[in-house]
Amino acid sequence: MSNFETRLAEMGVTLPEAPAPAANYVPFVVVGDIVYVSGQISSDESGLITGKLGADMSTEEGAAAARRCAISLLAQVKAACGGNLDRLVRVVKLTGFVNSTADYTEQPKVVNGASDFLVEALGDAGRHSRSAVSAAALPLGVAIEIEGIFQIK
Repeated sequence: MSNFETRLAEMGVTLPEAPAPAANYVPFVVVGDIVYVSGQISSDESGLITGKLGADMSTEEGAAAARRCAISLLAQVKAACGGNLDRLVRVVKLTGFVNSTADYTEQPKVVNGASDFLVEALGDAGRHSRSAVSAAALPLGVAIEIEGIFQIK
C-alpha cells in the first residue's frame, strides 16, 4: 500500500475502482508529468448524489458530495499512475461546478469539501489552486462535478 493510501486508510477511505467515462471521452489524459482528470460527478455506494444547492440541499451536504468527487479524482489519478498513487507529486488545480440556484453564493464552501479532504489526505501535496462556480444544472441532476489537474512522477 502506498504512503498516500496508508493515510487514506487511516482516514477510513478506500479508493474505489476508477469510474468509467459515461460518454465519448477518456477519464484522464497524461501529458508529460501532468494528468488531466475529467470531471467526476458526485456519487457514493448508494449511487448518484443529486440535488440543487440553495433549494433542496444544504451547504454541508454539498461539501460531503464534493468530498466524494475528490475520492473519485484520486481513483483516476491512481489508475493514471498504473496503480501506484505514490507517483502523485501534487494536486495542481481543481475546478468545481456546483448545481445551485441563481441566488446561492456558497459555492466555495461546497468545493471546500474536496479541497479540505485532499489536504488532509495528501498534506502539502494536496494544496492546489481552484475555481468554484455555479451551474444551473449538471449531468444526471448531480449536485457537484469536479475536474482536476495533477502532477506525477
